[in-house]
Amino acid sequence: MEQRVLGTTGITVSSFALGAMTFGSFAIADHDESIRMIHTALDAGVNFVDTADIYSQGESEEIVGKAIRGRRDDVVLATKFGLPMGDDPNTRGGAARWVKRAVEDSLRRLDVDHIDLYQMHRPDQHTDLDDTLAALTDLVRAGKIRTIGSSAFPASEIVEAQWVAEKRGHQRFRTEQPQYSLLNRGIEADVLPTVQRHGMGVLTWSPLAGGWLSGRADPAAGSATRASWGGTYDMSDPANQAKLAAVEQFSKLAAEAGVSLPTLATAFVLAHPAVTSVIMGVSKPHHLTDLLASADFRLTGEMLDRIDEIVPAGTNVRQNDAFILTPVIQDKRLRRR
Repeated sequence: MEQRVLGTTGITVSSFALGAMTFGSFAIADHDESIRMIHTALDAGVNFVDTADIYSQGESEEIVGKAIRGRRDDVVLATKFGLPMGDDPNTRGGAARWVKRAVEDSLRRLDVDHIDLYQMHRPDQHTDLDDTLAALTDLVRAGKIRTIGSSAFPASEIVEAQWVAEKRGHQRFRTEQPQYSLLNRGIEADVLPTVQRHGMGVLTWSPLAGGWLSGRADPAAGSATRASWGGTYDMSDPANQAKLAAVEQFSKLAAEAGVSLPTLATAFVLAHPAVTSVIMGVSKPHHLTDLLASADFRLTGEMLDRIDEIVPAGTNVRQNDAFILTPVIQDKRLRRR
């Protein structure tokens, strides 16, 4: 397993990170099975585990905590805060009041005394970044977290966060966690160049584009929740038909290279010089072992050129699949009186 330095943090992580979103009631209800999968990844050389408080409403963090007990020093542990943890509007976002409570909840569920990378899950348009970064800085100084990062931030907000940190003397976001795949390449145009300029590490998620690049005949198979994901699998949408055509071409390219489509897709993400680590989100043990077996595959320049012909650099085949959208457009409250 290749090891890479996470931006300018000095922390060395594996090029594959294990994503824990599927652990718990959301997908894998059996805690023992989830723990076995975590141990399989650790034994294969993965030292980076990424979870979030919202995953199965804290259950994922509890499972990760059980799995790394006795192995904590060997794991770079990342979690996230900010998405709603209940009906109370004060149990979400980046307000200092919530940030300091959320980290204590995560530490308790993970059963650890510190978190290596604490990430803001989404931008919060209702809280001054100065307040959020001040609270996170307090937590770093208290030794409860080691470094901080953002997730699914537009390039403009990444820059703003860096500016605020510099002007106010706060800890700055040292990593960004965006969606990135063969079908969703929009971040190549602005997000990835921006994080490179600021020396940030990048851990990407959804390299298989939510199942589209899994090699299955039905991209929506494997999750009862996928059918409701904003039309992502609605085959009456011309953009999804375009995705299907692109997947067929990628499948042929993978076959010519003698690898599986998931291997091709993961290798593509890792080929970008801005990317530190790709998060593997898996729901079956064999998915994990198949991905781990492909860790050393590298794409040639010719193959990357052919990929560019299928999906041009810096574009998303279906724009609505992009999770990095301008918050002032998404939130109706910010554009209507």
